[in-house]
Amino acid sequence: MSDEPNPKSHELRDRLKQLAQPLVDSLDSRLREQVDQRVDERVEAIVNARLSVIERAIADLDRTIKDLESRLDR
Repeated sequence: MSDEPNPKSHELRDRLKQLAQPLVDSLDSRLREQVDQRVDERVEAIVNARLSVIERAIADLDRTIKDLESRLDR
């Protein structure tokens, strides 16, 4: 027995790789699109949540400033 693989099995393996490659590429592309979309959605949700907190803080500061101004005008 030799340590070298059978040339026919090597050719068969190469042929199977060639046949499977378009499927692998297609799956890879679809998975990448799904991951990108989910990442985008998650980032948008996080940004919106943080912006909401900032907007509330600004509104609170605005009310406080108006209250202080009204006290000073008395």
